[in-house]
Amino acid sequence: MNSRDLRADTPALHEDVYLNFGAHGPSPQYVVEAADEFVRSHEFETSTRNDPYEVAFDTYDRVRERVATFVGAEADEIALTESTTAGINAIATAIDWEPGDVVVRTDLEHPAGTLPWQRLEQEGVEVRVVETEDGRVDLDAFAEAVDDAQVACFSAVTWTHGTQLPVADLVDIAHEAGAFALVDAVQVPGLLPMDVGEWDADAVAAAGHKWLLGLWGGGFLYVDGQAVDSLQPTTVGYRSVEMPTADPYEFAAGARRFEVGSANPAPHVALAEAMEVIDEVGVKRIADRSQELAGQLTDGIPEERLLSPEDPESGLVTIDVDDPEATVDRLASEGIVVRALPKPNAVRASVHAVNTREEVERLLDALEPEWT
Repeated sequence: MNSRDLRADTPALHEDVYLNFGAHGPSPQYVVEAADEFVRSHEFETSTRNDPYEVAFDTYDRVRERVATFVGAEADEIALTESTTAGINAIATAIDWEPGDVVVRTDLEHPAGTLPWQRLEQEGVEVRVVETEDGRVDLDAFAEAVDDAQVACFSAVTWTHGTQLPVADLVDIAHEAGAFALVDAVQVPGLLPMDVGEWDADAVAAAGHKWLLGLWGGGFLYVDGQAVDSLQPTTVGYRSVEMPTADPYEFAAGARRFEVGSANPAPHVALAEAMEVIDEVGVKRIADRSQELAGQLTDGIPEERLLSPEDPESGLVTIDVDDPEATVDRLASEGIVVRALPKPNAVRASVHAVNTREEVERLLDALEPEWT
């Protein structure tokens, strides 16, 4: 399979010029069908011969194994979550905080990586924000901020500029300071190769509804096997413990302690199918093609209007326009889908390998009135 086949199998891409994969990736037919078939079997065609709990637990196990293979982890280091936000919150609420403890984040984080820490501020936790420039983190400034911190949280690929942060270096700095390193990686899977072992982070949160072209609700959380025992989740249910009837209970070994109860397995069935599809196309091929198309886009944008790197590091390209919301609405009326960003106040195009050079050219033509 190649990216053209994947495009052909994704009906939502056939009408408009869709360039918003950094927010939501329309799913190919077989990803949706995988979820539909599971729901039909599990909820509609169920019988006394198929215990629905046994089927669900077998499915959870299968998906954890598939996710682990995709990200370079062990199956017991994967928890199935609803979203990246859910994963970050799971870690944030599993740490034994004390007033005066410190969290470090950058000013490039999505609300998923800011709101959990805002809540902890109400309990006396200090949140330090590392100021950045053009989507880049100064390592010395980061080291100074994290020196006495308990947690450092940062993105692997910035949603604001599409820059790749030096994850392994930032993790090393955090660990040297004795801090827990939590990575928001939602802009990585399906767009760029991903190996959590190379990052060496304590935890990585992500989801499959963007570049993976999966469904909403199919998120996952990696937690390093050496770090997990230091975390005590504040929610507990029969999926998160070794023996549900035990008193006192004992948390399940590994990341499964962050799963709770009877979540619908269908979005994770779709996640596993999406990973199969992306692997069949080839993540490296997708990365190369996405960045090639993003480069076509950056080549056509005046230098003073381009907020992302001229040589793209992902499929995300951020463009300065006078009125981002109005520009998004105008482009939508012309059948071109991008999004506005609150910070920087700009529009962002998210270019996937399933896009075409003709679509990029249409966007450039439509943007020309912004700077002429």
